[in-house]
Amino acid sequence: MAGAGNVTEVFERVAPSVVVVRTMERDIAETGERRTVSVSGLGSGVLVSADGKVLTAAHLVQAASEIRVDFAGGGGVAARVIASEPDADVALLQLDRVPAGAVVARLGDSDRARLGEEVFVVGAPYGISHTLTVGHIGGRHKPGQVWDRFTLAEFLQTDAAINQGNSGGPMFNMAGEVIGIVSHIISKSGGFEGLGFVVTSNVARRLLLERRSPWWGFDGVLLTGDLARVFNLPAPGLLVQRVVDGSPAAQLGLRGGFLKAKVGERTLTVGGDVILGVQGMRCDETHRVQDALAELKPGDRFTITVLREGQVHELAMVLP
Repeated sequence: MAGAGNVTEVFERVAPSVVVVRTMERDIAETGERRTVSVSGLGSGVLVSADGKVLTAAHLVQAASEIRVDFAGGGGVAARVIASEPDADVALLQLDRVPAGAVVARLGDSDRARLGEEVFVVGAPYGISHTLTVGHIGGRHKPGQVWDRFTLAEFLQTDAAINQGNSGGPMFNMAGEVIGIVSHIISKSGGFEGLGFVVTSNVARRLLLERRSPWWGFDGVLLTGDLARVFNLPAPGLLVQRVVDGSPAAQLGLRGGFLKAKVGERTLTVGGDVILGVQGMRCDETHRVQDALAELKPGDRFTITVLREGQVHELAMVLP
């Protein structure tokens, strides 16, 4: 591989592009009361443009009301979400300013990544910033093969150690190129067990930099199969969990849940809207919905159909 070097040399070159992402969210209390609490989040990200764009994981920032990004040199910079695709678990942040001396990472072509290739991950596992872990690419998985939730995500599998706080951080090849964004692990113990998954850089580039999937400011759980039947849905729906104040979803009038409930092995926030359709399409028609949303322009009318307290409603807004 052209430009490849040893791990130490490459790490020293690219580490300043890696950031710690700290978030604050409002969530429903676990006590059964109808009240909200502040919840902090911690993850990683990588600077990919000189004007302050940072790639990270959607699950880290999707419902965040406040976001701060810390660089290796210290000091926090405020940031906001400007694009997000929860179905691929990637998001794009815009920094309020770019610190002097910040290093911009180079996005690589993940289609050229090979099984067995040496890679390394840089992030903030358990808050320990700019930690390096080294491993290899152990697999490539098409959308829907690893986790039904991420229907648009192509994953590279790695044995480079990934733990809480690594989410959103970059995986580099030995040329110092970002070829993936850390998404999640599969674990029985709760710790790393050799099965880490990163969203390919080409998916992140296509959805966030070339087409700019919009951020709506809410998170939801897709209800299909038995879950859809539990909620008496005629078709799959998206159960709204939280809505960020001032977000496009809040302006649309979307409502989040108000009570935590255990459904099977999952804890859900219930009582909020269930999205049944988007722009006349079923919400589980992921690719069609994603294509339609990507084509929206200011002045276009946006509509969703929701089930609210047993009644079907249409919510609409003209995009600013």
